[in-house]
Amino acid sequence: MATLVREGETLWLRLSTAEKLESVHGDLHAPVDSVETATVLDDAIHAVHGMKLPGSHLPGVFAMGTFLDGHERTFAIVHHHPTGGVRVTFRGGSSYTQWIVTADDPAAVVASLGL
Repeated sequence: MATLVREGETLWLRLSTAEKLESVHGDLHAPVDSVETATVLDDAIHAVHGMKLPGSHLPGVFAMGTFLDGHERTFAIVHHHPTGGVRVTFRGGSSYTQWIVTADDPAAVVASLGL
């Protein structure tokens, strides 16, 4: 399962090998000062919207990869279990508007980021 971790002033989204294949992407990273918010989602799969670019998607079940919705560019690693997740939004100038990732304990993940 993907993990969100903070290492110094860098936020990392580390993907498993399977997630890298499904999302057609490697690990992502961003400067901590580019993060606007990190919030808990009760239903991560329904927070992913837009046209899928590279990646895998079965609506309502899983979403892996890049999604475009108007001016929003989302990177998602969302499994159907667990249903909760974390949304990290970024200030302008970042390559993605937001990352959406499922997590067993989203509140603990958000707290661990120290944002």
